[in-house]
Amino acid sequence: MSRVYNFSAGPAVLPEEVLKEAAAEMLDYQGTGMSVMEMSHRSKAFETIINDAEADLRELMNIPDNYKVLFLQGGAHLQFSMIPMNLMKNKVADYVITGQWAKKAYQEAQKYGEVHAVASSADKTFSYIPDCSDLPISDNADYVYICENNTIYGTKFKTLPDTKGKTLVADVSSCFLSEPVDVTKYGLIYGGVQKNIGPAGVVIVIIREDLITEGVLPGTPTMMQYKIHADAKSLYNTPPAYGIYICGKVFKWLKKRGGLQAMKEYNEKKAAILYDFLDESKLFKGTVVKEDRSLMNVPFVTGDDELDSKFIKEAKAAGFENLKGHRSVGGMRASIYNAMPIEGVEALVEFMKKFEAENAK
Repeated sequence: MSRVYNFSAGPAVLPEEVLKEAAAEMLDYQGTGMSVMEMSHRSKAFETIINDAEADLRELMNIPDNYKVLFLQGGAHLQFSMIPMNLMKNKVADYVITGQWAKKAYQEAQKYGEVHAVASSADKTFSYIPDCSDLPISDNADYVYICENNTIYGTKFKTLPDTKGKTLVADVSSCFLSEPVDVTKYGLIYGGVQKNIGPAGVVIVIIREDLITEGVLPGTPTMMQYKIHADAKSLYNTPPAYGIYICGKVFKWLKKRGGLQAMKEYNEKKAAILYDFLDESKLFKGTVVKEDRSLMNVPFVTGDDELDSKFIKEAKAAGFENLKGHRSVGGMRASIYNAMPIEGVEALVEFMKKFEAENAK
């Protein structure tokens, strides 16, 4: 069977080139006579894999020397607790609520201190990014938290909030490495890799050194202290070794493609094909205000639940997988991450045109 166009929000499409390379090395990684899956994380071969992955990520994102790169486990969900446990020195934090994941992070943080929702777009089903130019930031806030790209709702911060000097923390799971980023604007950036970088099971945390201190909240488990992982260079315990190996290959693939500026241009071109069609269509419509649209996740609806179901079913039969919207929103969603080829988006739009012609009222 030929490969389908996989529009899943995560775990998501990976570059075919990377999958082929990994397949070729499955039984024997570079003459070691074993798979990376079988390799000790203390071996020289794996040390090279993780060091190269970090070096390539630093180069791609231009990460300054005073930031640590950590390859951790537990997904973004564990970071919802780990962030307050490590950063809440004054036990105060401000959150911008732009979707389900920001909301979950906000709720989790409430276990550890006084947490304020300083802005929210819940009033319009998270279909826009609230104005964050003059937020009521708490005087003693330890950090201000955002989810930069909202996978479910298809919104993206185009301008970072004015945190009034407070540390900015961002979940970038679904826009990780999709465009250039100024790391110095953040105290901590993190993301699960299963959307735009690698297989499920790895979360990458990029954290400024001064935020990695001994002063964690009392009772914080050893495994949830950034300092422990930073001091051990992400090898405090057995890391998700195979996942890190695949991430490393994706970093090399991105470098070969011209880096993050080239990816941004490619992603803009790709997203425009779908958004332009949605703006002209009489049947389908996008659900996000234009200025806040994500390049990675594109939700759309017909306005008729039965027609939505019919579309998803027929799209699947035609080789377009995972177009069903998140259960909390309904409709459809096309996730068009870095590894989704432009041909996939063009083919989807052609299919949508055909469906519209056949189902127009």
